[in-house]
Amino acid sequence: MSEVQEVGEGRYLYCIINSGVQLNLGRIGIEDAEAYTIPYKDIAVVVHSCQAKPYLSKDEEKAKRWVFAHNYVIDKAAELFGTVLPFSFDVIIKGDEGTVKDWLSKNYEKFKQELEKVKDKAEYTVQIFCDQDRLTEKILSEDGDLKALKEKIEKMPQRAAYLLQRKLELKIKDKISAEMSKLAEEFALKIREQVEEMKVEETSRVPEKYKDKKLIVTLSCLVHKSRVEGLGKVLEEINVREGYIVRFTGPWAPFSFVTFKEG
Repeated sequence: MSEVQEVGEGRYLYCIINSGVQLNLGRIGIEDAEAYTIPYKDIAVVVHSCQAKPYLSKDEEKAKRWVFAHNYVIDKAAELFGTVLPFSFDVIIKGDEGTVKDWLSKNYEKFKQELEKVKDKAEYTVQIFCDQDRLTEKILSEDGDLKALKEKIEKMPQRAAYLLQRKLELKIKDKISAEMSKLAEEFALKIREQVEEMKVEETSRVPEKYKDKKLIVTLSCLVHKSRVEGLGKVLEEINVREGYIVRFTGPWAPFSFVTFKEG
């Protein structure tokens, strides 16, 4: 018995589209798999045929290629059909096309609701950074007690000043933390006015070019196409402020704002 027969067949899921079209997108899927749609009524899911087992590899480069291909298919579907409901990498339904259609039928109403929610919208990522040295200077210039303590330390012998220097550093650290929280709230409030939905990300990847900056906040934003320009203007106002840098990426499929259960 072959490995395929032992494992069974499956369908790898890329995204749900707001169209009942039956279409072959070509060999653009993972490992050049043929991506195509399985329709049900006026929606469809973009899939490729596969074995009903996870895509696992110890080869990091191969895994990256798989994820890239996964996202590429989603982007192509979005180009053709507008905003889609994207699945995360490696979601597979065990069974044939009939199984997938049964699954679409069972989940039809919630898929339609989610498609309506994200219609004509896309996800954007906003990261706001500051220059920590400038922020420290600002805090020292505005806080008389800290400024006086710093001046006192500068006049003391190095050994005698050690404990006071440590005390100053801790006070500055606390002030920076408080100031960054305040700034995060201020910027998020301005951005919130331009977006449909917004999420503050607790963890996020910082590109190497920004490693010497202090990350104030990372926001995932669901933005209607009519409001992208307005969001851009708000971000530019922040970006031109001395000591601040805005990183704005997108449009992406709305991964952070799709709430249906996969499978």
